[in-house]
Amino acid sequence: MNSEVSPAQSAADEIRAMEQQRLRALLAGDVGAARPLHAEEFQLVTPLGVVLSREEYLGAIAAGHLHYLVWDVDSPIDVRMYGDVALIRYRSQIQIEVSGQVYPKAPYWFTDAYEKRDGCWRIVWSQGTGIA
Repeated sequence: MNSEVSPAQSAADEIRAMEQQRLRALLAGDVGAARPLHAEEFQLVTPLGVVLSREEYLGAIAAGHLHYLVWDVDSPIDVRMYGDVALIRYRSQIQIEVSGQVYPKAPYWFTDAYEKRDGCWRIVWSQGTGIA
């Protein structure tokens, strides 16, 4: 049995680890740790259809307007590799506070796109979709 890890599997594992690192930073409100994981042109499409730039998103977290109370990944992080692009998808449970309003913990699907630039993976797009 061959126990070697393929380059694609190794990259997929790296992406999974980066996403977990990114989620831990966001949950902790650690914008300093989160910022370098997001490309300058990063955009988040929220479950309400609002598009936020990297600065709008991370700025809201830094200012305390957006605070993740719970972010539990409750499915495997599926990764599809396409050279220097990786697409990921996973299900999570999130509880969030927005401008002082706490929203109950609810399930969401996330689909994210990462790109490898200058040897480093960065998230460029993220879209959250609520699960009814």
